[in-house]
Formats: sequence, C-alpha cells, structure tokens
Amino acid sequence: MGKRLRSIWTDSREGLGIEHQRYALYRLSIRFLSMSDMNRLVFTLREGPIHILPILHERLEFAEAARGVLENLRPKAVAVELPASLQAQGIRAVKRLPRISVLVYEARSGNPLYWVCSPADPLVEGIRWALEHRVPVHFVDVDVDAPMQWHEHLPDPYAILRLGLKSYYEEVMRSGLLERSDPRDRLRERGMAFRLRRLAAGDAPVLLICGMAHAERILTDLKGPLAEPLDRPEREVVQIFHLHPESLPEVLWDPPLIHALYEFRRRGLPVETDSQGMDREGVHVGPFRVLQGGRPPDGSDWEEVRKEAVRWCARRCHQRTPEETSEEALPLDLLLHVEGKNPPPDAHRLPMDRQRVLWRWLQQAARIYRRRTGEKLQPWQVRHLMRFSRNYALLESRLLPDFFQWVAAARSCVDEGFAYEVWALGCVYPWQREVVEDFPTIRLQAEDLMLGTRRMKIRPRIPRRRRPRRFPVRQRRRETRPGEWLEAFDGEALCSYPPEDLVVERFGDYLRAKGVRILSEDQSRVEPFVSSLLDGIDLRETLRNWHEGKIYVREMRRVRGGVGSVVVIFDPDPDGDRYPYCMTWHGEHDQESDMAFYATPLGARIVGPGISRCEYGGFVMTYPPRRMYDIWRDPAYSVLDTKPEVLLMAALEYSLEPYVVYVAAYPPRSWFHTLAGRMGLKIVYIPLGQISPSTLKKIRVFHVLSGHDKRRIAKDYIFKD
Repeated sequence: MGKRLRSIWTDSREGLGIEHQRYALYRLSIRFLSMSDMNRLVFTLREGPIHILPILHERLEFAEAARGVLENLRPKAVAVELPASLQAQGIRAVKRLPRISVLVYEARSGNPLYWVCSPADPLVEGIRWALEHRVPVHFVDVDVDAPMQWHEHLPDPYAILRLGLKSYYEEVMRSGLLERSDPRDRLRERGMAFRLRRLAAGDAPVLLICGMAHAERILTDLKGPLAEPLDRPEREVVQIFHLHPESLPEVLWDPPLIHALYEFRRRGLPVETDSQGMDREGVHVGPFRVLQGGRPPDGSDWEEVRKEAVRWCARRCHQRTPEETSEEALPLDLLLHVEGKNPPPDAHRLPMDRQRVLWRWLQQAARIYRRRTGEKLQPWQVRHLMRFSRNYALLESRLLPDFFQWVAAARSCVDEGFAYEVWALGCVYPWQREVVEDFPTIRLQAEDLMLGTRRMKIRPRIPRRRRPRRFPVRQRRRETRPGEWLEAFDGEALCSYPPEDLVVERFGDYLRAKGVRILSEDQSRVEPFVSSLLDGIDLRETLRNWHEGKIYVREMRRVRGGVGSVVVIFDPDPDGDRYPYCMTWHGEHDQESDMAFYATPLGARIVGPGISRCEYGGFVMTYPPRRMYDIWRDPAYSVLDTKPEVLLMAALEYSLEPYVVYVAAYPPRSWFHTLAGRMGLKIVYIPLGQISPSTLKKIRVFHVLSGHDKRRIAKDYIFKD
C-alpha cells in the first residue's frame, strides 16, 4: 500500500539551510546540555508591560515553551499572530479541541486559504490557555489576504530543549538567517505593534506569541510612532471543517502521535489500566485467558491496542529528572521489552522530550509487531535503525529524524511489516473520527496547503486467515498416544534431513564467495586513468573527485587462497541454557562439510516418529569432510568461555585455507585475530545484519532424525513455515 507522509525539508521555517548547516550545528553542539527544565524554555522579549514570545509555528517544542511562559507570566491579555478577521471562528475551532479543525476562507483571487487548529501549535496553546483562565485573547495580525510562503532555514527546534529558548534565539539572530523581510511582512509587523500598544494600557503584562522572524522588528516598532493598519476587519465567509483522520499525517507538521501525546499530557498523566501488563497480551478463550500467543481477532481491536500504547507512551516521554535512573544503561534486548518505571506525579508539567518520544514509539511498535507477526526485534536491528535514522536526519540537517525518516529507517533496518507498525502507531490520534455532528468533514492533501510530501510504499505481510471449509490439503499427522514418537529416539544413529543439508551447504558456499569478494574489494587499487582502463572505471571515486577533472579506474586484485571454514552465530547464548544441545557430525560424502553446532534441546519438539525439530544457536562448517573431532569434548577447548568461541577456534584449527568467515551480530574479540595471524590465517567478519532475515529464518530451523530409515517418511512430517 502506498502511504504519503508530511515532509519537513520543503518548508521554510523548520529546515536548516545547507550554507548555514555546519556553522549552526557546530554552535549548537558545543553548547549542548545534558539536562534542562521548564524554566529554560521561559524567555520573552520585553518592552514595558509587553512581552513577545518568539516561536516557530506548529512545533511541539515551542508549544511547550508557550505553556511554560504563560504559566510563569500569567498575562492579563494574550495576543497571537493570526488575522483579526478570523478571531470568532478561530476561537470556535480552539474550543473544539482535542478534535482538530480547519478554517477555510478565500483570497481575493478566489483561491482557498487554510489554517489548521492542532494541539501542539504554540498559537493554539496561547488561545487555549487564555480561554481556560478567562483571560482576553486577541488576534492582532493584519489580514493581508495571501499566504506567506518563506524559506527561512532555521536549526532543528529540538535544540531549544537542550540549549534553552534564549540561547537558541540569540544564535539564530546572530546568524542573520531572519534578516530578509517583505513589504507585506512590514505591514503586518507595524499593525501588530500598534494593536499591542493599544492593549498595554497599564502595568499588567501582555503577551504576544508570534513568529521568530517578526519578534525583533515588532520590538523595534513598539519604540517608535505607529498608525492603525488598513486591513479587512472581518470576513463574511470563514468556514470550519472537521479534518478527516486520514489527512492528519499529511497536513500536520508533527506526526499525529506527537499531538496525541501533547494532548494527553496537557490534561495530566493518563490513567494506566490494569491490562497494560501481561494480561493485555492475552485473549479470552471460553473460561480461560491465553497469555502467550493470543491476538485480537480482527483489525478493530488493534486500534484499541495502539491507543493504549499511546497512553503508555504519554506517561513516559517527559524529560528525565535527576532522580530518575537512566534506562540507556540497560542492554537493548531488555530495554525493548521493559514496561518502564512509573513517572513522578507531576511529570506532565515537564516538557516532552522528542528523543524519548521516538524511543517509546519504537518500544511499543516493536511489541505490537511481535504480537502480530511473532517476530522479535533484535538488538542489532535497533542499533542499525538508530544509526540509520541519525545519519538520515543529519543529511537533511536535523538533530532528530522526522516522520518520514523514522518510517524509512524502520523499513530499511527491519522490514516492511515493522515499518507499517511504526507508521500506524505514528498516525494514532484517538479523538479524531471520520464523521462528527457539529461540522462537516473535509479531506486535505499537502498540495492544498502548498506543502511538500514524499511518498513511500509499504507492503506489510498479510496474515493468513483460517479457511471456513476444509480443502484436500496435506495435514500434520498426530501421535496415537502421548510419547509415541519420542520412543524412537535411542541416540545411537542420529542423522540429518538431506534437503536441509543442501540448503545449508549452498548457504555456506554463498558465505565463502562473499568472504572472497570482501577480501578482493579490500585489496583492490584505485588510481587516476593514464593509459589503461585496468578492470573498468570506478564511478564512485570519479564522482567524488569530479572537481579534479580526472577519471579513476579500478584494478581488482585476486585473493590467493580461499575460505576454508564458515562460522555463523545466530545467538551467542551468554548464559548457556537456551541452546544446550551440542553436536558434531561428519559429512556423509565428499559433497558435504563437517559441522559442529549448538542448538535447542533434542526431543523438545517432536514432529514425527523419531523426528525432532531444533533451532541453531550457531554452527561451524569446514571442508573437506571427515576430519573434525568432537570439539565439545575436546579438552583443548575447555579454556574457552563461550560456545561461539569454541566454534571459532575449531574453524581456525580445521581450516585448510587461509581465510575463515565469521558471521555474527558482534565481531570476535581481538585475541582471536591475533591468534589467527600467528596461525597464518585471517578472520573475515560479516555482520549478521547483512544477511537477509528470511534467509536466516530458513537456515536456522533443522531436523534431527533418529536413523536413516526415517528419511523415507520425514517428508510426511516436516513442514516448512
């Protein structure tokens, strides 16, 4: 299915210009602080009783800043940068929150103009606070009857959570990014200054919330003579529409999840139901509750699961206090499934941390993904996802990834099923329904608001449904009595299943070829073209040095020798209890390799008479066959700490070629590289993440037969998922 997400890079107010990228990021990074509180977001420009809060529109961090300033300043009047002609309908739209509305009105040219009233918008926050505290609110902008589309490249707003609003504003003004102005901008700024001066009759504070580009010039205008602006005082037709929920990801600057979290926290910490723990993982089956493997029967229940996940995230996305223990010290595999500590009672008063939002978002998406597909998000996938999203964000000059980048990272580093769960959870906004009673519903696209989009196709795996009728398909056979099939295991004549042997051997050949290719690329030589093209033009190096006006060619140098042994580690099993079955067996003919492995217990899952289904934790293959001693009983290997190290030591000892391929989530420790060098060998490390997950899943499961006679009947009992 094709999904379209709001893009950040085409907008003027939020991206960072390429020409200012290095300077601004450097200035921000050297002043980056590890901890901040709400007081660091409280900052205004002041001229007498008039306070001006400079903001970036529709950004979460500035909505938090507006909330903090309002609570600390307690102004007698609140003014916002919106046309006075929209005040009546704009206040009606704000009163509808948390349901998101759209104001639609026309320009003189007949083109429609839009204003989206969303929770995490600092202008909307100012209006809401004033209405809740019975403080007068004023729309003081001049109605110029045209959209103002500027491309002002500013640093990522997330920086204000770490720097503080004052430091952020000073850096932006020092850089000169907001010096450009338009005659219509000057008209609006003088008009806002005039109306502000009229509001500030006494000593009570008045707060103006306006764009950062206007704040300094309005402050200057307040010190000089001003005249009342000539603009349209009211509009005859200003319509309010209810925004369709499918339009939220495309129209809102931040993902709908961000707005939902802000709305939940604005009301106080949401109540966490008793079903949040293990009980939530189960479903009712008659008088019983299934705690593992239970899934909601249809798609509608998944919406409730996602809404509960949003409430869970809302309680745990605030900026950490010094009293809270850092969770980043935990291993990733534990952190992905931890429920999280209960937050302090006043956590909703702390600003939201977008970085923590992304992490909680990832946690809940991983849990829903596992419940729907049975697949567990691996720690190495999380590390790759974090690194990918960070680099992607830096390419577009951001500190943290936006919605599109976050989903793209999930698809690239895990799979499309997980990307769909990340997208679906990011689109959750519980209060937005398709049809409401008070206003008609409208569907909007980014093109209607002159915003940019990027497209991404997500094709999640469709779960198989149970057929209502039996078809003549092959059924799994069952035992006539419990333990019947287990009796066939006497442990004297164990053997493998030949079709699986062929798959593993082909996989080993693929890894050997990949290892040689990696070594060949490492030893290749690139040089400028002089007289010979050698093995061809190196396009990458040529484009990288295009400014030199030279063509680079590559010489591929052949690697002497080949790969003698292959080690694949699916799970290092540090505790030694998940894969207790350790075995060494020899190839039956010259086409097979010797293999040693550790796996799940033999007989733990019996699928046929004398047929046990097991799962590799890791294995080593070496060729030619019939040379490997039982490495698990070899006293020379008893000094090694873990099973992967035993397999790697065997690979080094039994390899007849100068290279050994090691595939795992982590590289071997440096001691093994030193040992291999002394033995005249070299270890070629291939990260496990470079291998297709579907291939690993296919290779990892194997079957052990209790005798060669079972090979004739094994096809009737072995089913590949």
